[in-house]
Amino acid sequence: MTSINAFLLLGGVLLFVSVLASTLSARLGLPLLLLFLFVGMLAGEDGIGGIAFHDFSTAMLVGQLALAVILLDGGLRTRIETFRVALWPAAVLATWGVIGTALLLGLFATWLLDVHWSLALLLAAIVGSTDAAAVFSLLRNSGVRLNDRVKATLEIESGANDPMAILLVTVMVEVLLQPEAASGWRFAFLLVTQMGLGALAGVAGGWVLARLLARLRLAEGLYALLIVSGGLMIFSATNAINGSGFLAIYLAGLVVGNKRCHATEHVLRVMDGLAWLAQAGMFLILGLLVTPSHLLDNAGYALGMALFLMLVARPLAVWSGLLPFHFARNEVAYISWVGLRGAVPIVLAIYPVMMGVPNSILLFDVAFAVVLVSLLVQGATVPMAARLFRVVVPPRDEPVDRLEVWVGETAALDLLEYRVAAGSRAEGRHPDDLLDEEGSDAVRCVAVVRRGNLLRTTSGTRLAQGDSVWLAAPDELAERLAKAFAAGGAGNELTAHAGFFGEFVVDPHCPAGELAAAYGFELQEDEVELPLAVMFRRRLARPPVVGDKVSIGAFVLTVKEMDHAGHVTQMGLKCPSLPRLF
Repeated sequence: MTSINAFLLLGGVLLFVSVLASTLSARLGLPLLLLFLFVGMLAGEDGIGGIAFHDFSTAMLVGQLALAVILLDGGLRTRIETFRVALWPAAVLATWGVIGTALLLGLFATWLLDVHWSLALLLAAIVGSTDAAAVFSLLRNSGVRLNDRVKATLEIESGANDPMAILLVTVMVEVLLQPEAASGWRFAFLLVTQMGLGALAGVAGGWVLARLLARLRLAEGLYALLIVSGGLMIFSATNAINGSGFLAIYLAGLVVGNKRCHATEHVLRVMDGLAWLAQAGMFLILGLLVTPSHLLDNAGYALGMALFLMLVARPLAVWSGLLPFHFARNEVAYISWVGLRGAVPIVLAIYPVMMGVPNSILLFDVAFAVVLVSLLVQGATVPMAARLFRVVVPPRDEPVDRLEVWVGETAALDLLEYRVAAGSRAEGRHPDDLLDEEGSDAVRCVAVVRRGNLLRTTSGTRLAQGDSVWLAAPDELAERLAKAFAAGGAGNELTAHAGFFGEFVVDPHCPAGELAAAYGFELQEDEVELPLAVMFRRRLARPPVVGDKVSIGAFVLTVKEMDHAGHVTQMGLKCPSLPRLF
């Protein structure tokens, strides 16, 4: 009983310290996942805790369970609309990207480590895939808004590339232990089986879970448990039939998250905490597992591998994979840089150790060190690199909070919270007068909260700076309404974000020739009669996203707003700067 209490106390202390230290992580600009890893290392045998933990089987179990929960949460929060611009590019990076990275890195590792090519290729396969936990966490907490093409490509790639990495590691372990059983045909068969069964099981299982979620009436806390337990069933059952459980659980979450119902918000709230617990627990265990002194012994090899991976192998694989999709060079550069390595390579590095592969401890130590370098260098520079490579778009005007109240089987009421800013159009106005000015009958003021107290609204009520205003409004009006509460009169659409989108707002449906005649720029002969959006798409040569730009002489057209179907609804026009006369 004493040992059980000691174990629980240790686990609680480690997790508690890690969570409290998260504020320090934010101030230093370091990824929070790295902090969990360092706390585990400090508690390990070379750290102040002195805990000798070498149970690779337990670490593998915890790692797989945590990754399954993280991928499920990632799928739940991925909107199907993102697949419109990123499905095929991300699919190429999830397959060829992993293979190409592993081949290049394997050749380099053969020379650097002076080992047999098969062992070097195994190491390259271990660190060849990006990590869903790191990508989801860092992109969504980076503080910058990436353009949708880049963000969706990175997230879908990280959620879908684990099967390829696992397959490569499995095949290379077979090559080392049973070379007579390895063949190209077997690799192709395993690839089709893993991907096919994983996709089929994920979509079918997600559809069943979504139907159950919509039909069952449970206590609020049980909805998330239903999805987690169902997701783990799909994960383990798919693995049992030699499919990719990681792909299956990600797709199951995607299906459930996009078939919204009365229980979806309950699931997302609980899953947020479960995903953080999974990440923290996994990185703490992996930090305990490693011996820092061994990392120092192989630091030179690991640094060489990490630099080649970040600066050569990943960029070449990404560039060749995205070539057919006409990504801009700055987008390719940023996607190449944010090839974040995390828990997946460390978990994959455990597999050769458990299978008894020669020199597998060397592989584990080098893979762990590569992950540390990736999180320290790439993870800490995600926001800075986004600005450097110009893949940032101005932040949306959004509600402070939003709630979904389901009032029927298929009907939901959106409640949006806004904070009145100094100098906004809302300040000093009655809520009803402000909403009448917005011209929408679908919006109602539900409550006004002032200094933490509910304010009784009368005819003499005037909104003041700092008031929280709750509106019942369709979600598609959220951004438009936010402009009325933003500081400095930011609701003026003609001047908002003028430095990025341009000084003028133009209708994407107007004939391009009319705009050319009005502003005096030249078009190609076959573009004159085309709607502006069609002309823009033709010149861009890829599906547009907010922030995409096309130059027409000295003028620049920029996509400003899009609807959920992927149609451009508003464009900005930036005019050339006039020369100063004095």
